[in-house]
Amino acid sequence: MTPMKAAVYEEYGLPSVLSIRDVEKPTPKDKEVLIRVYATTINRTDCAMLSAKPFVMRLFTGLTKPKNPILGSDFAGMVEAVGKNVVALKVGDRVFGLKDSGLSSHAQYMTLSENLGIATIPHGVSYQEAAASLEGSHYAYNMLNKVNLKQGQKALVNGASGGIGSSAVQLSKYFGLNVTAVCNTKNIDLLKSIGADNVIDYLTEDFTKTNQKYSFIFDAVGKSSFSKCKPLLEDGGVYISSELGYMSQNLFLPLITPLLGNKKVIFPLPLDCKRSVLLMKKLWEEGKFKAVIDRKYPLAEIAEAYTYVSKGEKTGNVILDLETL
Repeated sequence: MTPMKAAVYEEYGLPSVLSIRDVEKPTPKDKEVLIRVYATTINRTDCAMLSAKPFVMRLFTGLTKPKNPILGSDFAGMVEAVGKNVVALKVGDRVFGLKDSGLSSHAQYMTLSENLGIATIPHGVSYQEAAASLEGSHYAYNMLNKVNLKQGQKALVNGASGGIGSSAVQLSKYFGLNVTAVCNTKNIDLLKSIGADNVIDYLTEDFTKTNQKYSFIFDAVGKSSFSKCKPLLEDGGVYISSELGYMSQNLFLPLITPLLGNKKVIFPLPLDCKRSVLLMKKLWEEGKFKAVIDRKYPLAEIAEAYTYVSKGEKTGNVILDLETL
């Protein structure tokens, strides 16, 4: 066995169930590449898999215990070996990628099919920047691509300073929208620096009490609701949340709201990781994206990193640095 370091969990629970162990280094299959992971994030997807909450997560991760003992849904690193049928990538390529059902990237090495959500990292982009542009951007993009965007339309992003929210602001600007961002006081300048046209500080103002109207409201933290946001929507406006909402209402409202008026809810099923990765590569190449990084942790402090992310107070992304162990 060729060992590698990985963060392992064998039961669902708090970050304390994680431990750093020597496990077997994976071997790539014919269409797979072996990647030395240098950076990954700890994000909301990972936290849900760790805790198995909401309960529906267990349908994907295992009903009673984790089917896959290593977490991690995104990565940035270097190709160290390739399977015999790999054609698109080669040893030495700097790559980044995403699989929202899990990649086992909280480890020194991982394997991934060249046909899945993987692309080469553009020149001048660091491993940490590349990793910080994936999971949140994937979910943000899968909000925006569910609606018909037109130049100059007004959008509001609630929870704009988080991983999904900061990406939603930048992607909305990229697609030509006028963006109002909702955040706390300390992140106002950050949101302006990444393109927000207007910023509402939720500590001093309730955005749902304003008189402004929007074509789209993107709730990147799921802390509002359609009923609260409906008065802010223009005729034909759309509310999209990144969360299921109270009693999973955001799964049912898309079926009901089209029958009750011309303002509706859409649930953003994220189905195509490859498309999201290729979009982020394009934005990096065009200089249209800025990675927002809150904190960085070494692998040895992964439990502390999960504890911090689980509080729901991070700005942008939390990086797990595996470049030096």
